[in-house]
Amino acid sequence: MSPNPQRWTAAEIPAQAGKLALITGANSGIGCQTALELARARCGVILGCRDRIRGDAARAHILALVPAAHVEVLALDLASLESVRAAADRFLSTGRHLSPLINNAGVLAPPRRQLTRDGFELQFGTNHLGHFALTGLLLPALLSPDAIPGAAPSRIVTVSSIAHRGAAMDFADLQWERGYRPWPAYRRSKLANLLFGFELERRLEKARAAAFSVVVHPGVSSTNLFAAGPGQGHGLIARLTPAVIALFAQSGAQGALPTLYAATAPEIRGGHFYGCDGFREMRGYPVEVRAETQAYDEAMAAKLWEVSENLTGVKYPLPESQP
Repeated sequence: MSPNPQRWTAAEIPAQAGKLALITGANSGIGCQTALELARARCGVILGCRDRIRGDAARAHILALVPAAHVEVLALDLASLESVRAAADRFLSTGRHLSPLINNAGVLAPPRRQLTRDGFELQFGTNHLGHFALTGLLLPALLSPDAIPGAAPSRIVTVSSIAHRGAAMDFADLQWERGYRPWPAYRRSKLANLLFGFELERRLEKARAAAFSVVVHPGVSSTNLFAAGPGQGHGLIARLTPAVIALFAQSGAQGALPTLYAATAPEIRGGHFYGCDGFREMRGYPVEVRAETQAYDEAMAAKLWEVSENLTGVKYPLPESQP
Protein backbone atom coordinates (compact mmCIF):
# COMPACT_ATOMS: atom_id res chain seq x y z
CA MET A 1 0.00 0.00 0.00
CA SER A 2 1.35 3.42 -0.94
CA PRO A 3 1.68 6.05 1.80
CA ASN A 4 -1.12 8.59 1.96
CA PRO A 5 0.06 11.46 4.15
CA GLN A 6 -2.16 14.11 2.59
CA ARG A 7 -5.55 12.39 2.96
CA TRP A 8 -6.92 13.40 -0.42
CA THR A 9 -10.49 14.73 -0.43
CA ALA A 10 -12.96 15.94 -3.04
CA ALA A 11 -11.83 19.51 -2.33
CA GLU A 12 -8.61 18.67 -4.18
CA ILE A 13 -10.28 17.71 -7.47
CA PRO A 14 -8.59 19.78 -10.18
CA ALA A 15 -10.80 22.00 -12.34
CA GLN A 16 -12.64 19.78 -14.82
CA ALA A 17 -14.09 22.44 -17.12
CA GLY A 18 -14.38 21.18 -20.69
CA LYS A 19 -14.48 17.50 -19.69
CA LEU A 20 -17.43 15.17 -19.98
CA ALA A 21 -17.91 12.14 -17.73
CA LEU A 22 -20.24 9.18 -18.12
CA ILE A 23 -20.96 7.35 -14.87
CA THR A 24 -22.91 4.10 -14.85
CA GLY A 25 -25.29 3.46 -11.97
CA ALA A 26 -25.31 7.17 -11.21
CA ASN A 27 -28.84 7.54 -9.87
CA SER A 28 -27.83 6.78 -6.26
CA GLY A 29 -25.03 5.89 -3.89
CA ILE A 30 -21.41 6.23 -4.90
CA GLY A 31 -22.31 6.86 -8.55
CA CYS A 32 -24.50 9.84 -7.71
CA GLN A 33 -21.95 11.21 -5.25
CA THR A 34 -19.24 10.88 -7.90
CA ALA A 35 -21.40 12.77 -10.39
CA LEU A 36 -22.12 15.50 -7.84
CA GLU A 37 -18.46 16.13 -7.03
CA LEU A 38 -17.46 16.13 -10.69
CA ALA A 39 -20.25 18.62 -11.41
CA ARG A 40 -18.93 20.84 -8.61
CA ALA A 41 -15.57 20.78 -10.39
CA ARG A 42 -17.34 21.97 -13.59
CA CYS A 43 -17.18 18.64 -15.39
CA GLY A 44 -20.18 17.83 -17.56
CA VAL A 45 -21.78 14.62 -16.30
CA ILE A 46 -23.93 12.00 -17.93
CA LEU A 47 -25.86 9.76 -15.56
CA GLY A 48 -26.10 6.27 -17.02
CA CYS A 49 -29.26 4.91 -15.37
CA ARG A 50 -31.50 1.91 -15.89
CA ASP A 51 -34.52 3.72 -14.42
CA ARG A 52 -35.26 7.04 -16.14
CA ILE A 53 -37.39 8.34 -13.27
CA ARG A 54 -34.62 7.74 -10.75
CA GLY A 55 -32.12 9.21 -13.17
CA ASP A 56 -34.17 12.38 -13.49
CA ALA A 57 -34.45 12.57 -9.69
CA ALA A 58 -30.66 12.28 -9.37
CA ARG A 59 -30.22 15.00 -11.98
CA ALA A 60 -32.60 17.28 -10.06
CA HIS A 61 -30.70 16.58 -6.84
CA ILE A 62 -27.37 17.56 -8.41
CA LEU A 63 -28.82 20.69 -10.02
CA ALA A 64 -30.33 21.75 -6.69
CA LEU A 65 -26.82 21.71 -5.20
CA VAL A 66 -24.92 22.90 -8.29
CA PRO A 67 -27.39 25.01 -10.32
CA ALA A 68 -24.90 25.76 -13.11
CA ALA A 69 -24.01 22.10 -13.64
CA HIS A 70 -24.38 20.40 -17.00
CA VAL A 71 -26.13 17.11 -16.21
CA GLU A 72 -27.73 14.65 -18.63
CA VAL A 73 -29.48 11.32 -18.14
CA LEU A 74 -28.73 8.43 -20.48
CA ALA A 75 -30.99 5.38 -20.42
CA LEU A 76 -28.65 2.44 -19.84
CA ASP A 77 -29.40 -1.05 -18.59
CA LEU A 78 -26.16 -3.01 -18.28
CA ALA A 79 -28.14 -6.24 -18.00
CA SER A 80 -29.20 -5.82 -21.63
CA LEU A 81 -26.70 -5.74 -24.48
CA GLU A 82 -29.38 -4.15 -26.65
CA SER A 83 -29.67 -1.29 -24.16
CA VAL A 84 -25.88 -0.97 -23.92
CA ARG A 85 -25.57 -0.72 -27.71
CA ALA A 86 -28.41 1.77 -27.94
CA ALA A 87 -26.90 3.97 -25.23
CA ALA A 88 -23.48 3.88 -26.87
CA ASP A 89 -24.99 4.72 -30.26
CA ARG A 90 -26.87 7.68 -28.79
CA PHE A 91 -23.73 9.07 -27.25
CA LEU A 92 -21.53 8.48 -30.30
CA SER A 93 -24.09 10.23 -32.49
CA THR A 94 -23.36 13.48 -30.63
CA GLY A 95 -19.72 13.42 -31.75
CA ARG A 96 -18.47 14.48 -28.33
CA HIS A 97 -15.23 13.45 -26.66
CA LEU A 98 -15.62 11.41 -23.47
CA SER A 99 -13.38 11.37 -20.41
CA PRO A 100 -13.65 9.94 -17.87
CA LEU A 101 -15.78 6.85 -18.35
CA ILE A 102 -16.61 5.48 -14.90
CA ASN A 103 -17.83 1.88 -14.83
CA ASN A 104 -19.53 2.04 -11.46
CA ALA A 105 -22.88 0.21 -11.60
CA GLY A 106 -23.17 -3.15 -9.92
CA VAL A 107 -25.41 -5.90 -8.60
CA LEU A 108 -24.51 -7.49 -5.27
CA ALA A 109 -25.29 -11.08 -4.28
CA PRO A 110 -28.99 -11.56 -5.09
CA PRO A 111 -30.11 -14.58 -3.04
CA ARG A 112 -31.35 -16.53 -6.06
CA ARG A 113 -29.74 -17.00 -9.46
CA GLN A 114 -31.09 -14.47 -11.93
CA LEU A 115 -30.31 -13.90 -15.60
CA THR A 116 -29.77 -10.84 -17.74
CA ARG A 117 -31.91 -10.36 -20.84
CA ASP A 118 -29.19 -12.11 -22.82
CA GLY A 119 -29.16 -15.16 -20.55
CA PHE A 120 -26.03 -14.38 -18.51
CA GLU A 121 -25.87 -14.81 -14.74
CA LEU A 122 -26.96 -11.41 -13.47
CA GLN A 123 -23.83 -10.40 -11.54
CA PHE A 124 -21.30 -11.54 -14.14
CA GLY A 125 -23.49 -10.17 -16.93
CA THR A 126 -24.06 -6.75 -15.33
CA ASN A 127 -20.90 -6.10 -13.36
CA HIS A 128 -18.49 -7.35 -16.00
CA LEU A 129 -19.98 -8.10 -19.42
CA GLY A 130 -22.16 -4.99 -19.54
CA HIS A 131 -19.21 -2.76 -18.76
CA PHE A 132 -16.91 -4.67 -21.11
CA ALA A 133 -19.36 -4.06 -23.95
CA LEU A 134 -20.04 -0.43 -23.05
CA THR A 135 -16.35 0.47 -22.83
CA GLY A 136 -15.55 -1.16 -26.15
CA LEU A 137 -18.45 0.53 -27.90
CA LEU A 138 -17.54 3.94 -26.45
CA LEU A 139 -13.84 3.64 -27.19
CA PRO A 140 -14.07 5.81 -30.34
CA ALA A 141 -15.34 8.69 -28.17
CA LEU A 142 -12.57 8.15 -25.64
CA LEU A 143 -9.96 8.16 -28.40
CA SER A 144 -11.70 10.71 -30.63
CA PRO A 145 -9.35 12.90 -32.70
CA ASP A 146 -11.26 16.04 -31.81
CA ALA A 147 -10.10 15.93 -28.21
CA ILE A 148 -8.59 19.14 -26.92
CA PRO A 149 -5.04 19.47 -28.34
CA GLY A 150 -2.46 18.68 -25.71
CA ALA A 151 -5.08 17.28 -23.34
CA ALA A 152 -4.22 14.47 -20.95
CA PRO A 153 -5.16 10.91 -21.96
CA SER A 154 -8.75 9.87 -21.45
CA ARG A 155 -9.46 7.86 -18.31
CA ILE A 156 -11.42 4.65 -17.92
CA VAL A 157 -12.18 3.87 -14.27
CA THR A 158 -13.66 0.49 -13.36
CA VAL A 159 -15.05 -0.05 -9.87
CA SER A 160 -14.18 -3.41 -8.32
CA SER A 161 -14.39 -4.43 -4.65
CA ILE A 162 -12.31 -5.80 -1.80
CA ALA A 163 -14.66 -8.77 -2.19
CA HIS A 164 -12.51 -9.96 -5.11
CA ARG A 165 -10.26 -11.53 -2.49
CA GLY A 166 -10.59 -15.29 -2.57
CA ALA A 167 -12.40 -15.23 -5.91
CA ALA A 168 -11.69 -17.73 -8.67
CA MET A 169 -12.55 -17.77 -12.37
CA ASP A 170 -14.21 -20.96 -13.59
CA PHE A 171 -14.40 -20.71 -17.36
CA ALA A 172 -16.29 -23.99 -17.50
CA ASP A 173 -19.16 -22.50 -15.51
CA LEU A 174 -19.06 -18.70 -15.70
CA GLN A 175 -22.85 -18.55 -15.56
CA TRP A 176 -23.17 -20.61 -12.36
CA GLU A 177 -25.39 -23.22 -13.99
CA ARG A 178 -23.97 -25.99 -11.79
CA GLY A 179 -25.02 -24.47 -8.52
CA TYR A 180 -25.40 -20.78 -7.78
CA ARG A 181 -23.81 -19.22 -4.68
CA PRO A 182 -24.50 -15.48 -4.23
CA TRP A 183 -21.27 -14.26 -2.64
CA PRO A 184 -18.81 -16.37 -4.65
CA ALA A 185 -20.62 -15.17 -7.78
CA TYR A 186 -20.24 -11.55 -6.66
CA ARG A 187 -16.58 -12.05 -5.83
CA ARG A 188 -15.95 -13.56 -9.25
CA SER A 189 -17.61 -10.61 -11.00
CA LYS A 190 -15.37 -8.23 -9.05
CA LEU A 191 -12.27 -10.24 -9.93
CA ALA A 192 -13.44 -9.99 -13.54
CA ASN A 193 -13.50 -6.18 -13.16
CA LEU A 194 -9.85 -6.22 -12.13
CA LEU A 195 -8.75 -8.63 -14.85
CA PHE A 196 -10.60 -6.49 -17.40
CA GLY A 197 -9.25 -3.17 -16.17
CA PHE A 198 -5.64 -4.37 -16.12
CA GLU A 199 -5.89 -6.14 -19.48
CA LEU A 200 -7.48 -3.05 -21.03
CA GLU A 201 -4.50 -1.00 -19.85
CA ARG A 202 -2.08 -3.49 -21.42
CA ARG A 203 -3.91 -3.26 -24.73
CA LEU A 204 -4.12 0.53 -24.62
CA GLU A 205 -0.39 0.72 -23.93
CA LYS A 206 0.40 -1.68 -26.77
CA ALA A 207 -1.70 0.42 -29.15
CA ARG A 208 -0.16 3.63 -27.80
CA ALA A 209 -3.70 4.89 -27.41
CA ALA A 210 -4.48 8.25 -25.82
CA ALA A 211 -6.26 6.70 -22.85
CA PHE A 212 -5.50 4.67 -19.77
CA SER A 213 -7.40 2.24 -17.56
CA VAL A 214 -7.41 2.03 -13.76
CA VAL A 215 -9.39 0.03 -11.21
CA VAL A 216 -10.70 1.20 -7.85
CA HIS A 217 -12.62 -0.10 -4.87
CA PRO A 218 -14.77 1.95 -2.45
CA GLY A 219 -14.05 -0.02 0.71
CA VAL A 220 -17.23 -0.89 2.60
CA SER A 221 -19.70 1.92 1.99
CA SER A 222 -23.25 2.37 3.17
CA THR A 223 -25.30 2.51 -0.04
CA ASN A 224 -28.47 0.93 -1.37
CA LEU A 225 -26.37 -1.70 -3.15
CA PHE A 226 -26.62 -3.84 -0.02
CA ALA A 227 -30.35 -3.33 0.29
CA ALA A 228 -30.81 -4.49 -3.29
CA GLY A 229 -28.76 -7.64 -2.79
CA PRO A 230 -28.17 -9.69 0.36
CA GLY A 231 -30.44 -7.43 2.40
CA GLN A 232 -33.33 -9.30 0.81
CA GLY A 233 -34.40 -12.74 1.93
CA HIS A 234 -34.53 -14.48 5.30
CA GLY A 235 -31.16 -16.25 5.56
CA LEU A 236 -28.40 -15.63 8.08
CA ILE A 237 -26.49 -13.26 5.78
CA ALA A 238 -29.65 -11.26 5.13
CA ARG A 239 -30.16 -10.82 8.88
CA LEU A 240 -26.53 -10.01 9.66
CA THR A 241 -25.71 -7.71 6.74
CA PRO A 242 -27.37 -4.51 8.10
CA ALA A 243 -25.54 -4.83 11.43
CA VAL A 244 -22.20 -5.53 9.75
CA ILE A 245 -22.60 -2.58 7.39
CA ALA A 246 -23.56 -0.26 10.25
CA LEU A 247 -20.44 -1.35 12.15
CA PHE A 248 -17.83 -1.04 9.39
CA ALA A 249 -19.26 1.06 6.58
CA GLN A 250 -18.26 4.57 5.68
CA SER A 251 -20.55 7.08 3.99
CA GLY A 252 -21.24 7.05 0.28
CA ALA A 253 -19.42 10.39 0.01
CA GLN A 254 -16.30 8.89 1.57
CA GLY A 255 -16.65 5.72 -0.50
CA ALA A 256 -16.71 7.79 -3.69
CA LEU A 257 -13.27 9.28 -3.02
CA PRO A 258 -11.18 6.48 -4.60
CA THR A 259 -13.25 6.78 -7.79
CA LEU A 260 -12.92 10.56 -7.84
CA TYR A 261 -9.21 10.32 -7.13
CA ALA A 262 -8.67 7.88 -10.00
CA ALA A 263 -10.82 9.96 -12.33
CA THR A 264 -9.15 13.31 -11.69
CA ALA A 265 -5.85 13.34 -9.79
CA PRO A 266 -2.83 14.12 -12.00
CA GLU A 267 -0.60 11.50 -10.34
CA ILE A 268 -2.82 8.53 -11.28
CA ARG A 269 -1.13 5.86 -13.38
CA GLY A 270 -2.75 3.42 -15.76
CA GLY A 271 -2.87 -0.23 -14.75
CA HIS A 272 -2.92 0.51 -11.02
CA PHE A 273 -5.47 -0.19 -8.30
CA TYR A 274 -6.75 2.44 -5.85
CA GLY A 275 -8.74 1.95 -2.67
CA CYS A 276 -8.89 3.03 0.96
CA ASP A 277 -6.06 3.50 3.46
CA GLY A 278 -7.88 2.24 6.57
CA PHE A 279 -8.03 -1.11 8.34
CA ARG A 280 -8.15 -3.93 5.76
CA GLU A 281 -9.01 -1.21 3.21
CA MET A 282 -12.60 -1.14 4.45
CA ARG A 283 -12.68 2.63 4.88
CA GLY A 284 -10.52 5.71 4.73
CA TYR A 285 -8.93 7.97 2.15
CA PRO A 286 -7.76 7.17 -1.40
CA VAL A 287 -4.46 5.38 -1.80
CA GLU A 288 -2.83 2.97 -4.22
CA VAL A 289 -3.41 -0.62 -3.07
CA ARG A 290 -2.51 -4.12 -4.19
CA ALA A 291 -5.04 -6.56 -5.58
CA GLU A 292 -4.97 -10.31 -4.97
CA THR A 293 -2.40 -12.22 -6.99
CA GLN A 294 -4.92 -13.75 -9.40
CA ALA A 295 -5.95 -10.27 -10.58
CA TYR A 296 -2.53 -9.88 -12.23
CA ASP A 297 -2.67 -13.21 -14.09
CA GLU A 298 -2.19 -12.12 -17.71
CA ALA A 299 -3.14 -15.49 -19.20
CA MET A 300 -6.39 -15.50 -17.22
CA ALA A 301 -7.10 -11.92 -18.26
CA ALA A 302 -6.50 -12.73 -21.94
CA LYS A 303 -8.84 -15.72 -21.68
CA LEU A 304 -11.54 -13.61 -20.02
CA TRP A 305 -11.14 -11.00 -22.74
CA GLU A 306 -11.61 -13.59 -25.47
CA VAL A 307 -14.65 -15.07 -23.73
CA SER A 308 -16.12 -11.59 -23.19
CA GLU A 309 -15.72 -10.73 -26.88
CA ASN A 310 -17.50 -13.93 -27.85
CA LEU A 311 -20.35 -13.49 -25.37
CA THR A 312 -21.00 -9.80 -26.11
CA GLY A 313 -20.01 -9.63 -29.78
CA VAL A 314 -17.98 -6.50 -29.00
CA LYS A 315 -14.43 -6.17 -30.30
CA TYR A 316 -12.35 -3.18 -29.31
CA PRO A 317 -11.37 -0.86 -32.20
CA LEU A 318 -7.85 -0.24 -30.95
CA PRO A 319 -5.29 1.09 -33.43
CA GLU A 320 -2.24 -1.01 -34.22
CA SER A 321 0.80 -0.15 -32.14
CA GLN A 322 3.49 1.85 -33.87
CA PRO A 323 7.12 0.69 -34.09
